[in-house]
Amino acid sequence: MTRMKQISSARTTAQDQAALRSTLLKLTATQKILCTVVVAVVAIVWYDLLTRMIAFGDRVDYSGLQALGGDAIAFLQRYNAYFWWALVALCTLVIVYLLLGFIRVSSERTRGKIVSADTFDGLVSQLSEPARDVLRWAWHDRSQPVTVGVLQRAAEELRSGRAGKIELSRHQARSLEKSTFTQETREPPSA
Repeated sequence: MTRMKQISSARTTAQDQAALRSTLLKLTATQKILCTVVVAVVAIVWYDLLTRMIAFGDRVDYSGLQALGGDAIAFLQRYNAYFWWALVALCTLVIVYLLLGFIRVSSERTRGKIVSADTFDGLVSQLSEPARDVLRWAWHDRSQPVTVGVLQRAAEELRSGRAGKIELSRHQARSLEKSTFTQETREPPSA
C-alpha cells in the first residue's frame, strides 16, 4: 500500500485542471450560450402557448354535440380541464425531447471541433508533465488533430486520477521487465 501511495504522488496540480477548464470554456462557450438561449426562448414561447391552450380549453362548449347524449356532454365538460392539461403535458414531453436532441447534437458537433495549434500550444505550455501524460493518453488517434472531445476526456481523466494510474502502469511494466531480466540471468543456458 505504501508503494501505491508513492506512485500516486505523480499528481496533477490545481493549475493543470484550471488550465484545461479555462481552455475548454473558451472552446465551448458559444455552444453553451446558444443552447441556453434556445432553451430559454423555447420555454418562454411554450409557456405563452400553453396558457393560451388552457384558456382555449376552458372556453370550449360541448353543447353542440347533443347527438352524443346528455351523459356524454356532462362527461366531456367534467373532464375537459384534464384533457387539456394532458395535451399540455404530452406537448411538453415532445418539446423536451426535441430540445435534448438539439443539445446532444450541438455537443457532439462541439466535441468534434478541432483545436487550433495556438490554443493547443498555449494549453500544453501550462500543463505539468503528469497532466501532459494524461493528455497523451486521451489522444488515442495521433493521425488526427486534437479535438475538443479529446480535451474534455483529458479533463475528466485528470479529475479521476489518471496520472497516478499511468505512473503505476509504468512502474508495473518496469517491475515486470526487471523481473524477466533477473530470471534470465539466473537460469542456466539450456543445451
